[in-house]
Amino acid sequence: MPKREIDKFVASKEQWISTHLVLSERRSEERAAFTLDYGDTALLRGSPYPIPAKDSRHAGFDGECFFIPPGLPPEDIKRAVIQTYKICAKSILTGKTAEYAKRMGVTPAAVKINSAKTRWGSCSAKNSLNFSWRLIMAEDSVIDYVVVHELAHIREHNHSKRFWAVVEDVLPDYRRRKQRLKALQEKLSREDWG
Repeated sequence: MPKREIDKFVASKEQWISTHLVLSERRSEERAAFTLDYGDTALLRGSPYPIPAKDSRHAGFDGECFFIPPGLPPEDIKRAVIQTYKICAKSILTGKTAEYAKRMGVTPAAVKINSAKTRWGSCSAKNSLNFSWRLIMAEDSVIDYVVVHELAHIREHNHSKRFWAVVEDVLPDYRRRKQRLKALQEKLSREDWG
């Protein structure tokens, strides 16, 4: 392609490029400023829960709050909340996967929790399912969508019409759930969870 055509194309997209560069810079600044401290909240299953200091040697979640030992700096608070997320994710995602696998008549080889930043879940060629612990921040209906999506890959290792028919058979409103997942992804793109 001639250089003048390339230059013409870039010039025609100059406003779009400028706008998105500003948005990208703003998102980077927000990520850099993100911290967790006592009194803040963190999402679990779509609901915000407070993060109080509690006299305890360990961090955890008691159904009402993320409790954290007192006197920790913000980075350690974030680490403690992430560790709690991972424990909750293993329990909740394993349970939801077993429930939906039974309903769908499929059997995953394994269910693992990882720290993926750009993928909510995946299904290997050997039908091992992997879920990012970050998924536990989503509301239950969205978590269910990701679980069903990955289980559907056991039947269809692609994103064909047949694949989406499997998902839709279990979750007729999967498109709405998928949109809510995108909204969470946008929120998390402005937060630095490590």
